[in-house]
Amino acid sequence: MSEIMEYVKNRDPHEKEFHQAVSEVMDSVKPVLEQNPIYRRARIPERLVEPERVILFRVPWMDDQGVIQVNRGFRIQMNSAIGPYKGGLRFHPSVNLGILKFLAFEQVFKNALTTLPMGGGKGGSDFNPKGKSDMEVMRFCHSFMSELFRHIGPDTDVPAGDIGVGAREIGYLFGMYKKLRNEFAGVFTGKGLNWGGSLIRPEATGYGSVYFAAEMLATRNQTLDGKVCLVSGSGNVAQYTVEKLIQLGARPVTLSDSNGCIYDESGITAEKLAFVMNLKNVRRGRIKEYAEKYPTAVYTPIDPAADSNPLWNYKADCAFPSATQNEISGQDARNLVKNGVQLVAEGANMPTTPEGVDIFLEHKLLYGPGKAANAGGVSVSGLEMTQNSMRLAWTREEVDHRLKMIMKSIHTAASAAAERYGMPGNYVAGANIAGFVKVVDAMMDQGVV
Repeated sequence: MSEIMEYVKNRDPHEKEFHQAVSEVMDSVKPVLEQNPIYRRARIPERLVEPERVILFRVPWMDDQGVIQVNRGFRIQMNSAIGPYKGGLRFHPSVNLGILKFLAFEQVFKNALTTLPMGGGKGGSDFNPKGKSDMEVMRFCHSFMSELFRHIGPDTDVPAGDIGVGAREIGYLFGMYKKLRNEFAGVFTGKGLNWGGSLIRPEATGYGSVYFAAEMLATRNQTLDGKVCLVSGSGNVAQYTVEKLIQLGARPVTLSDSNGCIYDESGITAEKLAFVMNLKNVRRGRIKEYAEKYPTAVYTPIDPAADSNPLWNYKADCAFPSATQNEISGQDARNLVKNGVQLVAEGANMPTTPEGVDIFLEHKLLYGPGKAANAGGVSVSGLEMTQNSMRLAWTREEVDHRLKMIMKSIHTAASAAAERYGMPGNYVAGANIAGFVKVVDAMMDQGVV
């Protein structure tokens, strides 16, 4: 494994998030490679860490003052061994090649776990939609798509939303794709319901992480009913994580954004969640306003210089990190353990640092890594692709049932793989191994391509 990591770091020395993602997977699949030397002879690890295609392009657009702005656009088409590339677009100032490669690499194995025929990809731009008018966002999206349309399609690469890319952005992107290609095709997921979208898609990542948590708890004959839950973030994933927790009888008590976090010991109710949804989705305000609206809540601003996040330092039973990568440090993990947390289900992509992961595993927490626990979003994206191909729309109950069954299947696959390779209860190893084996067996079948 050290040879592979040296190979990756020498080729791309500044891509730390990518190194972290590769290291986690390769550590987990070491016993698979030892038992199957044919994979090493076929240079499978070296082929897996190299994207099949990297697309980098400029995105010029005009702001409302008539000033021309220039951003970078990216699409990483990582692996298509089991299906067309599938993965979101992220619009955020932090976007760079290393972060997108890490996300695309994770997506390959996550998609493989879903039971659906999807490869892995990721893309986006360093454009920041916050504070931009609708017209500015539209002009940017149209410019972005005027290049990307050449590289995507329903049987090639099917993007979706991610951070900074919601229903508004998907609409503008799809509109330009349709105009340029002169076709109405299922090339995006997360579309509007009246033009090809699927019910439950906005809810899917949050719902899925809660369903996965319920499956983990069931192995200890427990349920979510009555559990106190910490949830980070306040966007799409966090909102629907809270919604499903409330429905299953749990008591979510936290939410956050980039400025700070709120703690509401009395619990975030359906009524309070409706306020958050309006605050974030309509008014695009800050979570601090929650504490101003509800006096039972305490607001704590984030200190960027601190080595821990106050959100993870409250007594609770379960934690659902649903904001961004590496949001749980080693100190945060120690605080969670100290405060009685027994389950962590990741709604975000790789939100826990390697030190934090080690602490969770050492203390035998029920720890659902992102590639398993947050696979609900891409699962329903896959179901949206299926509905588009069939030219029909399933009911809410049908999609929700299929989502629940997929999350159950992912839990079963990860659990069985961990057991088979002598690491029972280790969902990190199990998810990595189950996804890895499915992808690399397909690569072996297809030869050196």
